[in-house]
Amino acid sequence: MRFSVGLGLTNACNLSCAHCYRDTGPPQYLTLADVRRVCESLPVRAANLGTGENGLHPEFQAIVAYLRERDVATSITSNGYTLSIVDDDQLRAFHDVEVSIDFPTEAEQDAFRGPGNWRLVLEQLDRCRRLGVTATVIAVMMRTNYDRLAEVARVAAEHGAYFRVNVYQPVRADAFTLSYEQYWEGFRGLFAATRIVSCSEPLVNALLGLGGGCGCGRSTVRVTPRAEVLPCVYWPKRALTLADLERAGAEIPRSAAFEEVLTVPAACRACAYVATCGGGCASRRALRGRLDEPDEYCPVVRGGALALDYRLAAGADLPKVGSACTTIVQAEGAVSRNGAS
Repeated sequence: MRFSVGLGLTNACNLSCAHCYRDTGPPQYLTLADVRRVCESLPVRAANLGTGENGLHPEFQAIVAYLRERDVATSITSNGYTLSIVDDDQLRAFHDVEVSIDFPTEAEQDAFRGPGNWRLVLEQLDRCRRLGVTATVIAVMMRTNYDRLAEVARVAAEHGAYFRVNVYQPVRADAFTLSYEQYWEGFRGLFAATRIVSCSEPLVNALLGLGGGCGCGRSTVRVTPRAEVLPCVYWPKRALTLADLERAGAEIPRSAAFEEVLTVPAACRACAYVATCGGGCASRRALRGRLDEPDEYCPVVRGGALALDYRLAAGADLPKVGSACTTIVQAEGAVSRNGAS
């Protein structure tokens, strides 16, 4: 088995978004030597550079070059800044480029992330399109935008990009946490306006009957800027280090820390959806201190399953497919990497 690895190179960022899960303490950095340790401990299929703004890392260029030499399919998640400081050849080296847009208008986006962010992000999306680089817009589904995501998906399509959605996790605060109704209304509205490329958000995936599911605890490894090794980027328990990863190697999913993320609540074990749902998002349950209880957004424990109307898009070779609790869609009119609609 080859692993999908999330590398949080740094928690440093030029922005300070209210919903971000990153540690806002003093800057921390994974070194090039740390990244080598990860790649020499595991058979790595793909790597995503996320958490903070990676271009602020003093060894960023060297780390990207190293991953390229190892033929690791590398993606990067950026607020636009890092993309703006790399040249065209460096941008082409990424298997997928992700930029964050949480609202469908310039005024809303800049009010949330900072003046000028909207234009910077769209400039980089258009640059990716011109260079033939696969691009994805990523948004966090929150109580402040759950009913606007179809509009963001259209913005992504207009600039030739896929659209990826993560559900807000209460890592630092509950300020943006969705209600049960908002969670499902958000997905209904999104699916009504798009086609699904991939969905590994456990509850939604189970109700859609798409199979597969998330790789957390199985085939994904996350490394934080503090060199902590996690089964999921949101997992609140920090028990493993790079030294543990070196010792365990490809057997890391058999560690107690990784197996805990696969905990199935007793109330879920007889459910018809348990094989794909597994009790819902384990990190969300753990963050609530309720790992042994069903996911708070589960409709079954409330009396029955929900019906979701959806359409499927063609599959895509995107590193995040199946490697996180996430949903990737394509709005009508999206443009592929080679420029065809």
